[in-house]
Amino acid sequence: MSESDCNNPAVYHFIGIGGISMSGIAKLLLNGGFKVSGSDNTKSALTEELEEAGATVFYGQKASNIPADCEIVVYSAAIRTDNPEYAEAVRRGLPMFSRAELLGMIMKNYQNAAAVAGTHGKTTTTGMLSEIFMAAGLDPTISIGGILPSIGGNFRIGGNRMFLTEACEYTNSFLELCPDMEVILNIEADHLDFFKDIDDIRASFREFTRRLDSDGVLIINAEIEDLGYFTEGASCKCITYGVDVPADYQAVNIEYNDSAVPSFNVLRKGKDIGRFSLNVPGVHNAGNAVAAIALSEHLGIDMETVRAGLKAFAGTERRFQKKGEFNGVILVDDYAHHPTEIRASLTAAAAVPHRKLMCIFQPHTYSRTAAFLDNFADALSLADEIVLAEIYAARETNTIGISSADLCDKLTAMGKKAVFFPTFEEIEDYVLKNTAPGDLVFTMGAGNVNRIGEDILEKVK
Repeated sequence: MSESDCNNPAVYHFIGIGGISMSGIAKLLLNGGFKVSGSDNTKSALTEELEEAGATVFYGQKASNIPADCEIVVYSAAIRTDNPEYAEAVRRGLPMFSRAELLGMIMKNYQNAAAVAGTHGKTTTTGMLSEIFMAAGLDPTISIGGILPSIGGNFRIGGNRMFLTEACEYTNSFLELCPDMEVILNIEADHLDFFKDIDDIRASFREFTRRLDSDGVLIINAEIEDLGYFTEGASCKCITYGVDVPADYQAVNIEYNDSAVPSFNVLRKGKDIGRFSLNVPGVHNAGNAVAAIALSEHLGIDMETVRAGLKAFAGTERRFQKKGEFNGVILVDDYAHHPTEIRASLTAAAAVPHRKLMCIFQPHTYSRTAAFLDNFADALSLADEIVLAEIYAARETNTIGISSADLCDKLTAMGKKAVFFPTFEEIEDYVLKNTAPGDLVFTMGAGNVNRIGEDILEKVK
């Protein structure tokens, strides 16, 4: 299959069609006249949208879900070779592509393609760039790993001028993409169920940068350790950015309002190109914005348009998202599931006026919890009180024998007020009994911990 085949309507079946990225690609194919079916374990808002758009969606996965006339099978990174639909596709000799392989083929049909990579901040930075590109009239096609209110979902179908996507390093899927512009926000240890160690991760990111040719551009955080490992010898143009560190683009003179939202000046090679104000909190978002500014200026977008785009970005769902209030308590939901992300979110939260900061945290995967147990405890200790839910298994089984109770023990040994409950109902009851007006409560994690806040708000209606 070549990239030209993406322009010829065919019959596709997606194994794991309800995923945030898989569903977006399926929408794009449906819009192009392709026949699409797919399967997932449970019904969701994304699968319902696909059904409304004309896709056939099966709940539960079995060999008979693959249509008789299926021509191409697409699978997500979470699908194993013993999956019944995967095995059936192999048995029938159908062409099979991973989500990233298909996305890479699709990207070749656009004049320009930008990919945002990094351990943290991909969704937020992609959201910022989405608003800027739309404000600039680029009519971008957008694939984002969260729900962006201004596009009404996780995917926007635009013209063929610009494709903007997140680039996830897990299983090296970003190496299948075909961008001519890359943003690398940070590189830290994560996904250690796949990567051997931080050196293995860095090697993959370096390979990612080497996919750019002499006409390409790399926007990279100047604070990344041993930056030359990624930039020296690269054939593309390299542009660095940072917050209060020497770089081609620097954020300086940062000030915050009473919601911890920053405003700052940007220096380009030492020259002040103006002041920018955001609509999302935290110093980490100042860094994300500078990366977006650097790429935007490379594309020739004027700074007034950039300012308007950044100001229009009010966040994506599950990223420091205010969900509501109950009994005078403010409830916020956040996707943070890595120690660095937790620290960034809780640092920003600490700057918001409150009586007590409570964090309800659900660790994501057993391997990540075991690998970063001490780091999780250090980051969570920024909260006044920590309530722990059991680990969200995702794609794993608990062969390690670890529990959130282990993290609770770490925190109490540090002198922190921490409790662990095995069920959401117990957590909800505890929160309702142990909060007071003026408290700030976060639900935090990449699993289904957001249900706790939603249930609480429903209970107090």
